[in-house]
Amino acid sequence: MSELTLMESLMLLLTLLAVVACAVCCYVYLRLRRQERRHQALINVLRNEIRAMTNGSIGMGKRLLAIEHKLNITVEKQQELENRDPGVLAYNQAARLMEMGADVDDLVRSCGIGRPEAELMALLHRELRSGEALPERH
Repeated sequence: MSELTLMESLMLLLTLLAVVACAVCCYVYLRLRRQERRHQALINVLRNEIRAMTNGSIGMGKRLLAIEHKLNITVEKQQELENRDPGVLAYNQAARLMEMGADVDDLVRSCGIGRPEAELMALLHRELRSGEALPERH
């Protein structure tokens, strides 16, 4: 009879051990599910933030393209206006020549402007150059 009780005790111990193991497994499973829900919630938050940033970037890109388009139109219109007035074109060319070192006679010959205007541009150019060479006073 003592063998039977020993066998029964052993079976009872193994059954108790199996129940404890099942309880631990259930506890671990529930914690794992809770962590999975937390991670899924974080993933959803990050997805929403990425979506918002992407939409903002797309919107900003569209605005930049629109501004670039307007700027290109403005530059084209400005060039058209400059090309319409032959006097402005002559003065722009004279200024470029002056930057390259042309003298008054070169301006009169190349640009078709009068001598007094060419001398005035040369004087202005010399003043601007000497102003750049001088240090600023405080």
